[in-house]
Amino acid sequence: MIRVPPAPKTPRDVVVDEHFGERVADPYRWLEKSDERVSAWTDAQNARTREVLDRIPERARYAARLRELLAVGLLGTPWPAGGRIFHKRREGDQRQAVLYVRDGVDGRDRALVDPNLVDPSGLTTIDWYYPSRDGALVAYGLSRGGTEMSTLYVRDVASGRDLDVRIPHTQRTAVAWTGDGFYYVVHPAPGTVPPGEEHYHRRVRFHALDEGPAHEDAEVFGAQRPKEDIVGVSTSPDGRYVVFSAYEGWRRNDLYLLDRERPERGLVTVIEGKDALSGAHPAADGIFIRTNLDAPNYRVAFAPYDRPADWRTVVAETDRPIEELAVTRAHLVVHRLDRAVSRLEVFARSGAREREIALPEAGAVSPSAATEVGIRGDASGDLACFVFQSFATAPAAFGVDPRDGTPRPVVALRGAAVRADVVVHQVSYRSKDGTEVPMFLVRRRDVRPTGDVPTVLTGYGGFNVSCLPLYTAAAILWAEEGGLYALANLRGGGELGERWHRAGMLANKQNVFDDLHAAAEHLVSAGWTRRERLGAYGGSNGGLLMGAALTQRPDLYGALVCLVPLLDMLRYQHLLIARFWIAEYGSSEDPEQYRWLRAYSPYHNVKEGVRYPPILLTTAEGDSRVDPMHARKMAALLQRVAPDGVTLLRVDRDAGHGVGKPLDMQVDDAADQWAFLAWRLRGTFEQ
Repeated sequence: MIRVPPAPKTPRDVVVDEHFGERVADPYRWLEKSDERVSAWTDAQNARTREVLDRIPERARYAARLRELLAVGLLGTPWPAGGRIFHKRREGDQRQAVLYVRDGVDGRDRALVDPNLVDPSGLTTIDWYYPSRDGALVAYGLSRGGTEMSTLYVRDVASGRDLDVRIPHTQRTAVAWTGDGFYYVVHPAPGTVPPGEEHYHRRVRFHALDEGPAHEDAEVFGAQRPKEDIVGVSTSPDGRYVVFSAYEGWRRNDLYLLDRERPERGLVTVIEGKDALSGAHPAADGIFIRTNLDAPNYRVAFAPYDRPADWRTVVAETDRPIEELAVTRAHLVVHRLDRAVSRLEVFARSGAREREIALPEAGAVSPSAATEVGIRGDASGDLACFVFQSFATAPAAFGVDPRDGTPRPVVALRGAAVRADVVVHQVSYRSKDGTEVPMFLVRRRDVRPTGDVPTVLTGYGGFNVSCLPLYTAAAILWAEEGGLYALANLRGGGELGERWHRAGMLANKQNVFDDLHAAAEHLVSAGWTRRERLGAYGGSNGGLLMGAALTQRPDLYGALVCLVPLLDMLRYQHLLIARFWIAEYGSSEDPEQYRWLRAYSPYHNVKEGVRYPPILLTTAEGDSRVDPMHARKMAALLQRVAPDGVTLLRVDRDAGHGVGKPLDMQVDDAADQWAFLAWRLRGTFEQ
């Protein structure tokens, strides 16, 4: 028997907010702070959680197996530039991914930036990198403790030495090279904007390689934009043309063109004021644009530099959404999704379809890191690179010359031995309103729908993010153990195009939760499992999903794991970078949007007298995206209204939202999560 100790006593404050005539209590507002009181409370919560999780017999065995599966490593999409190929990978016991470079597809890898040497503790990570067009220089960002608060450096590729460039506040940046320097996106320094706004007011600046330090860099774009706009920059292969972008959330953006040889013309509009997403890929003579303007499943348009508002379609929209685009000197490589399975096609620049690139199996063109794209091309050459993986197949990188379309191996990670015969198949089910939703199922071949299979369901459903069949250590572990792992492609994602995304955002957010509940009900009605053996897990926006699962259908789930979640949807926009997300969720500062958010905000829908399923909430003090207050406040509230239930809170002290987490921390986190699910779903232990 595993005894769950009583939860620490959590004081309640008298805090009441008024929203459009409704008074809403928030007794745990004090848990939004970072002070000694909160730290002591966190210590007590962590100690209680460890006392429970460390006693689960499966945990040690799960940790050992997860280490084997995760030691396969991480692999970023290779970036061809100037005859060189750059890529990030982590293998074996390496704590952090290393940036490597090689000369050509058949060259030998050389470590260019190794954060494991910079910081033996394993807490420093490479957040991003951008090679120059000729491959001679690379800009890269380092941060520590998962904060993603990057500092930009520039390294000479031939010598391996850094230039005299050090630019702070470059988290989640973009870098675009010219012949004489580079454009980059920077956040304001603390003290230069009102407190709390340091995550906004992004600007594009230009750094000349032969001039002074970064504080003298000229600001060139962003000053007249709303503070919440996400600005970006890219350049043509010769560096003459610059494309500036400004995104309002994940639903629309503007594009502008600067001709550096004719600066007197100023910025010329490529697209402005349209309710559409349009990603720019500058080429030698114009811009290729992946856009959902008049094409919810996306098309590719071409805009010449001398007439940038004069678009013509070169790759038409089809029923298979265009997920990504890569441009080479003479070709376009298009990544499409066929019910969340990747397909690659080659087109001439004119738009004529030439061939399909053969992929190893049904799977995903996607890197290990969510911050990278799945395919990259050299706009000055004839090479495109991509990473391919599937649920039980480790990521591998390929290079392809679009002129013949034959993939050539570039990097293959050491594959972990999958001890059981793990199989994947795809099903569909009907959501509450009749919408058909696809879902992947991962299982051992001999597992059948007995009605008693321990099953774990996951999903995301937001921000136009496509959930693809990626290599997933937890899915392999659970399948090997005789369980069923299910990934539902919920509305709000991008798997079925922009209509699918918009059907799960703003006023339509409840569709996402309904899709999850319907997936759970399908797994039961199809005879796989029963409710006591059905669990779910999700993180970030998927953590919000878990909060809705808990509060809307507590009868449907046997256990939940809720990772770095959003849960207080009335105050989320006031903290960290969350105003970026108003375009996706809405804001409680608007009366109509308040009604949507109040209706589903998990923190505000916990009720007395309800038997809630066991839940493990996790967060991290270094998270610069989702404030840890969400998990803290939800844990305190659940522990009060359901003192006889199981509500555990785990708070990492040296981690962030998940980016840059070293291997040993990944193993510990995953072992805790899956041991908790096994304890509650497999029926082998009593509370």
